[in-house]
Amino acid sequence: MLDMKMLSAIALLLSLVFSGMAQEPKSYRFSLEDCIRFAFANSNERKSMELTGESLATTYEQSKQQRLPSVSASFGENFSNNESGWSVSGNVGVGSNVTIYQGGNINNTIEQNRLNVERNEVQLERYDNQLTTQILQSFLTILGNQELLNYQQEVLNTSREQLKQGRTRYKVGSILESDLLLLEAQYYSDSNNVVDTRINIENNLLDLKVLLSMNPTDDLEIISPDTDNLDNLNTTLPTEQEAIDLAMDYMPDLRIDDYDIRLAEKSVDLARGNYFPSISANANVGMGVLSFDGDGNKQWYGKPTESVGVSMSIPIYSRGQTKANVKKSRIALEQAQLDYEQSQLTVRQTVVQAYRDVVSAYNAYKVAQVKENAYSKSFNAYNIQYQYGTITTVDLLQQQNNYLNALNSYIQNKYSLVMKRKILDIYMGKKITL
Repeated sequence: MLDMKMLSAIALLLSLVFSGMAQEPKSYRFSLEDCIRFAFANSNERKSMELTGESLATTYEQSKQQRLPSVSASFGENFSNNESGWSVSGNVGVGSNVTIYQGGNINNTIEQNRLNVERNEVQLERYDNQLTTQILQSFLTILGNQELLNYQQEVLNTSREQLKQGRTRYKVGSILESDLLLLEAQYYSDSNNVVDTRINIENNLLDLKVLLSMNPTDDLEIISPDTDNLDNLNTTLPTEQEAIDLAMDYMPDLRIDDYDIRLAEKSVDLARGNYFPSISANANVGMGVLSFDGDGNKQWYGKPTESVGVSMSIPIYSRGQTKANVKKSRIALEQAQLDYEQSQLTVRQTVVQAYRDVVSAYNAYKVAQVKENAYSKSFNAYNIQYQYGTITTVDLLQQQNNYLNALNSYIQNKYSLVMKRKILDIYMGKKITL
């Protein structure tokens, strides 16, 4: 039996082996553009769509070969037993068949397969836009919380200093115990705000890792862009009609619906093709091969035979199946056209709303910017006055809370403006950068 030392050694060896097999966490430092590139390269859903595209492209390439003749070879070997004993004989042949006319179905099938390939590419583009929007939102949420954390840490430092001074002033009797308790409560509240924001940032980073298809244990640091001057977002804003026109030309949803109409038209053509005759030609060459009789004598037998033919299949009555298929395909075409018209209305409404959201967000941002600046200066002034004992603790903390509220509003409006403007850019087909 194994003793305890041997068991411990084995356990240690196994733990080292498994720890070596475990994947070491990686570290990344990404800008928004880096995040988007990483997500595109690692998204399993995107890879699945790419594989679907490869399959559709293969189908398209194969369908083009239907215009060419098919060629096949045959070989037969027979064994027979008769009065002379066992004998062996065989034959070989080569045949070819080509479809000359099939109501245009071959060309229509090729075109339909080509449209499916292009449609899948647009679907991939739409998926990229959706993923980009999600990454952008998550990225900006992290930036907003990081900026908020910086301000909260400054406020916490101020609260710590206020509490320190308050304890000194309480000892000499210049403030009441209730004032000291208020300062302590404010300090612990500011400390809790910092902790909560740090937790939110970690959760935001985890959400972003999920969007990037990144290992949750990997370290991710995001690169903060310059978002201090957002006035250029308003100066570079096109007119509302320009935004609509750009979106109508670019939006993948509209292009997908357009492909659906064209595919439905091909389905009508394919259904109607069954009304027409099918014409095909064939050619065959064959001959007997070397044979052996029961006495072991060998000989070639049979002359080469050649044949060429043309056949035609004429549909006469299909029990109404062709007529029904044509009618259903036309109904599907009308439905695709209605879907396209509805999508046009939806895109126009979406872009108009997005455009006006940008204008509204910019105005809200400018107001919040002025208020934050005003309350920041006011809070600094009140803090100085409190140090000289000219205002009460309640007055100071009320002004500090006003500043924090204005600060939160400013940060929220700031990143809301960036988010809404970038969404409008996505609708217009522009590359997303920060």
